Amino acid sequence: MIVVDTNIIAYLFIVSEHTEAAEDLLARDMDWQVPALWRSEMRNVLAGYIRRKSLTVEQAVQIQREAESMFFAREHAADSARVLELVAASECSAYDCEFVSLAMRLGAKLWTADQKILAAFPRHAVEISAA
Repeated sequence: MIVVDTNIIAYLFIVSEHTEAAEDLLARDMDWQVPALWRSEMRNVLAGYIRRKSLTVEQAVQIQREAESMFFAREHAADSARVLELVAASECSAYDCEFVSLAMRLGAKLWTADQKILAAFPRHAVEISAA
């Protein structure tokens, strides 16, 4: 079991330079867990692709549906107190700390490409390029 941040999910569904690493990570461990926040973050990622005309609305909707299907029953509510404690101990956003908090609670690693998370939480976060 691992926790993945929204960028890792996006790499899996939208072809990029990190897609192969995300696919390798999925092949190694298919039990990906996420905080419920990931849905909103994923929609925001897709919004950027729509605005840059890299995806149509229809394509973005299909990607969101597929991702939501993949993470059905793998979503977790955030522990607000723990998230805010992590915010106070780092320069990371509350959004990012939801992923870190979940990884800590599950005793799992958080896979990410976010350098700020990797620097602030090196015992709990692993860079996607290590996949």
